[in-house]
Amino acid sequence: MNPLLDFSGLPRFAEIKPEHVSPAIEKLLAECRELVAYLLVRTEAPGWQNFVAPLEDAHERLSRAWGPVGHLNAVMNSPELREAYNSTLPVITQYYAELGQNLELFNKFKMLRNSPEFGGLSATRKKIIENELRDFRLGGAELPEDKKARYLEIQERQSELSSHFSDNLLDATNDYTLLIENRDELSGLPDDALQAAQDAATAAEKTGWLFTLKAPSYMPMVQFADNRALREKMYHAYTTRASEFGKPEWDNSPLLDEIVQLRGEEARLLGFANYGELSLAAKMAETPEQVVGFMRELAQRARPFAEKDLAQLREFAAHELRLDELHSWDTTYASEKLREQRYAFSEQEVKQYFPEDAVLKGLFSLVETLYGLHIVSSIAPVWHESVRFFDIRDAQGQLIGQFYFDLYARASKRGGAWMDDVITRRRVAGGEIQTPVAYMNCNFSAPMGGKPAVFTHDEVITLFHEFGHGLHHLLTEVEDLGVSGINGVEWDAVELPSQFMENYCWEWDVLCGMTRHVSTGETLPRALFDKMLAAKNFQSGLQALRQIEFALFDMLMHSDFEAGGAKSILQLLDEVRAEVAVLIPPEYNRFPHSFSHIFAGGYGAGYYSYKWAEVLSADAYSLFEEQGVLNPDVGARFRAEILAVGGSRPAMQSFAAFRGREPSIDALLRHNGLSNQ
Repeated sequence: MNPLLDFSGLPRFAEIKPEHVSPAIEKLLAECRELVAYLLVRTEAPGWQNFVAPLEDAHERLSRAWGPVGHLNAVMNSPELREAYNSTLPVITQYYAELGQNLELFNKFKMLRNSPEFGGLSATRKKIIENELRDFRLGGAELPEDKKARYLEIQERQSELSSHFSDNLLDATNDYTLLIENRDELSGLPDDALQAAQDAATAAEKTGWLFTLKAPSYMPMVQFADNRALREKMYHAYTTRASEFGKPEWDNSPLLDEIVQLRGEEARLLGFANYGELSLAAKMAETPEQVVGFMRELAQRARPFAEKDLAQLREFAAHELRLDELHSWDTTYASEKLREQRYAFSEQEVKQYFPEDAVLKGLFSLVETLYGLHIVSSIAPVWHESVRFFDIRDAQGQLIGQFYFDLYARASKRGGAWMDDVITRRRVAGGEIQTPVAYMNCNFSAPMGGKPAVFTHDEVITLFHEFGHGLHHLLTEVEDLGVSGINGVEWDAVELPSQFMENYCWEWDVLCGMTRHVSTGETLPRALFDKMLAAKNFQSGLQALRQIEFALFDMLMHSDFEAGGAKSILQLLDEVRAEVAVLIPPEYNRFPHSFSHIFAGGYGAGYYSYKWAEVLSADAYSLFEEQGVLNPDVGARFRAEILAVGGSRPAMQSFAAFRGREPSIDALLRHNGLSNQ
């Protein structure tokens, strides 16, 4: 039996082969098309049980077959799997685009919406139907036939381009290596970074130290290497990935223009002025102008702090490091040196206190305290030997969710960190509740030399962030697929639970219980934690402006810009930087070519979500600060009003139900040290 067609339990990862992909998806697509045709010819009035439920069942099967394929393509990429994925992607895209344009199906949903049955449905099911009607309008169901055909072409081409963008970036990242044979050139680098580089060289049958552009290799180089020329070489390689400076077949330059052009054309076809407007039709924010105004207000608040940060860094670099001019490849290095001088600790020192087992124990303990849960190690088929699997159980021992942790970087895995759903909670035929399952993926350094993996504090924050997404998916109490977990949650609210979790990485009562020095076994000293806390908002002005720069660039590119016109995407970015940035990178920097979030990750005209959700999460967390950061009563309220409801009601209603009012920006400014109060 094709393992992709087995829906009796968890995916059978060890058995899935590239040759399974096309037959499984073709079979399921045929079944879906047959069902849709059958539902359209039925003469009885469409209701939930005879119309919506069968569609949900069929599309869930399709999603549960295609999901593991996309996941494996992201974490165990190979030429054969990539070919199977990319050849099947257009077929999937075409099906969903055709479905969204099916006027007869749209009319059936409208009949259900206007029927007597609708009034008796639960609020959750009403929300699903309203979402469906909105999505049909946004999917082009009301377009004339000639425009529908063009809309389909646009959807297929966009999915192809996004996948191609990711492939180019992965290939360009994996292709670059730098071999250093003289140990003297590597002064300043921590022992674990040197060991990892030596191991990489040995694995490549070379002598010396081998560095790559993967985060665990690249970041220590620009943060700690005393050799300025080496930092510049790595920085240049990293910031020109997938651009015209590398292999032509991996150049994302033409893809950027075409993606933005196609998005603009799609928006105009649907009656929107630009893609920004189309993107916001299903989000909390109302207009591109509102988002741009919000980002510019934040930039105005942050800029004085950023200018002060930069002036201090330049002065320190000139006097202490003899760097008369501070270049982009110097800033991370100089910042680390300044942090060490000012707060008398280094990131490397802190890292030794965060071995993986202690961090996971602390993370799980926090979740158990807040929500009355128990997390225990479990067994499941996995795609790589380093992947771990866990159960989440309630106080009575009842299984309520499961998740995979894939925490380490490897050549076959795309960069970054992300959560994705494997199975979504719902009540299935027969009345049983389907257990939700999630993937959580990071790119940390793997264990080596018989020692456990150790995480930087930033990596601990990343882990907590992704676990927040996971909890949003796993702790839902919704029983209907369309708005269960993260389904149906507005994109600019989906980061609330993840960014909320980050706050706990700065709480002594949490942190002290999740540390153990990798050599001595001692817990994190309070004095060192106090230094970390004092340094928490170190350069927060610069960091805020960096995020604002990306968000403003994203929204302006999708709302007030013509791709392929007189102004290039890079020129637009230069204009944004001139307006908000205080640090301008070198001319050769090709940041957009690796900006996967917006060109391949679903954040197009939505990158502002991170900052908007920061407002929500900081304000939500302020209630814990007022009533006890480990208060299980407030935890139960957060779980009930935010995590449990999924997308069953508007996110603003959920926030107000938890906080007792609409969000305020004050907590964010205070948390980030951007307030003079």
